[in-house]
Amino acid sequence: MSFNDFNFKPYIREALAELKFTNPTEVQQKLIPVVRSGRDLVGESKTGSGKTHTFLLPIFEKLDENSNNVQVVITAPSRELATQIYQATKQIAEKSETEIRVVNYVGGTDKLRQIEKLKSSQPHIVIGTPGRIYDLVKSGDLEIYKAHTFVVDEADMTLDMGFLDTVDKIAGTLPKDVQILVFSATIPQKLQPFLKKYLTNPVMEKIKTTTVIADTIDNWLVSTKGRDKNAQILEITKALNPYLAMIFVNTKERADELHSYLVSNGLKVAKIHGDIPPRERKRTMNQIKKLSYEYIVATDLAARGIDIEGVSHVINDAIPQDLSFFVHRVGRTGRNDLNGIAITLYKPSDDSDIRELEKMGIKFVPKMLKNGEFQDTYDRDRRANREKSYQKLDTEMIGLVKKKKQKKLNQATRKKFNGKLMKKRKRERRAANRAKGRAERKARKQTF
Repeated sequence: MSFNDFNFKPYIREALAELKFTNPTEVQQKLIPVVRSGRDLVGESKTGSGKTHTFLLPIFEKLDENSNNVQVVITAPSRELATQIYQATKQIAEKSETEIRVVNYVGGTDKLRQIEKLKSSQPHIVIGTPGRIYDLVKSGDLEIYKAHTFVVDEADMTLDMGFLDTVDKIAGTLPKDVQILVFSATIPQKLQPFLKKYLTNPVMEKIKTTTVIADTIDNWLVSTKGRDKNAQILEITKALNPYLAMIFVNTKERADELHSYLVSNGLKVAKIHGDIPPRERKRTMNQIKKLSYEYIVATDLAARGIDIEGVSHVINDAIPQDLSFFVHRVGRTGRNDLNGIAITLYKPSDDSDIRELEKMGIKFVPKMLKNGEFQDTYDRDRRANREKSYQKLDTEMIGLVKKKKQKKLNQATRKKFNGKLMKKRKRERRAANRAKGRAERKARKQTF
């Protein structure tokens, strides 16, 4: 199947051709017809499956370019993700001969300027974070009461970040017959009340995947036992020579620490986490796109909220506290059928987490760095999997053991029994050594 089979408007087809999109992904093939039908939808699929264009393409097909009303509202839980959707939307809108007004309302931008623009005209498509969109709706400046489509993207992340109540308030101001599209990597139980409240007989579509992580990704495990982790990561970076590598950490403090260390050692490293001001984050993202950096140190905010092209390597400074984030991290590389390498640093106490990830279908290859090169190494479970060797007891000793088992052994008896056992084994070793010695001497004397 190709995108031509959907018979989209000419400017939509032009936008797809520019992106070199010819065939829809599995999620697009299944869900675009559902969105076009006007039914409510809950789409569950993995990150990077093409969800954004799954809802954008039928939205543009339905759009009335000559209308002066807001027709579409799209919420995203982070500024970065909203901006990503905005850029994808603008790419399509710019191909239309009739102007399509697309706006991006996120925190950290000039609210007064946005209000002034709204006085002159309302946008066709509104994209943004829930807080800023609702602020503009509540003040009466943004008029969304005639919108026909409401998209909640990354609903599970929206819930995790505490924005679901705000999304609820936005939904409450929309028309009763609005089409609601909810997209999410997972559908948590706490999301169910929202879905039941606003969605009418929705299509529930879960796109199953054969693998948790793309087949194009090599997943390596590297032990940190007895090593300075900062020095180890620096050593790893020197061995990789990446196009672009993302280094994921669990806390903002660790991001600051590792970033400072790598920069002080001469590496071109960007830093992304929640405490960095929006303007600086935006500037950093622009520099990343211009390939000003080789490495990005990031918290999981970036793993879920930012789509960065060309990531050749992912390094996990530690296993994430929420194991579901592991997939999102590793999924930054190996996209579009390109090869990628994910390296996870682990310590012995991480063993239970690794086992849980393996149960999810993730396969690890143990590696070690030696002389600047990665080499295969032993499995971390070698001790657990090692076959135990037992010394077989002869008939005499078996009889002795059985005899002693018949009565409770006191300390003196146990000592006596162990002494007999040790003496017997000593005699057997001496006899074996003597026999070996005789054989060697005989061999030396023998002439040919």
